[in-house]
Amino acid sequence: MEYSYPLDPSWTTEEMVVVVRFFETIEKAYEERVRAHEVVEAYHALKTIVPSKAEEKTIFRKYAKASTYESYPVVRRALNEASDAWIQMSE
Repeated sequence: MEYSYPLDPSWTTEEMVVVVRFFETIEKAYEERVRAHEVVEAYHALKTIVPSKAEEKTIFRKYAKASTYESYPVVRRALNEASDAWIQMSE
């Protein structure tokens, strides 16, 4: 990994951990595969820290620019799949 996560310095350490875990789940969907329920759980945890849709879009955009991984398609697919379905994205 040659990039950094879009973290807000005002977040607590625990909140940063939740955000990093979300993006690690997105990476896993692109680099390996991940269960839909893992993505959904990570997304719901992220939304407790980033409740605003505008802020969500901003950090998703920053992450995509740094990593080339798009978060929203992974989340959308996970929300539409059975919870035990595998999510595997291609770049």
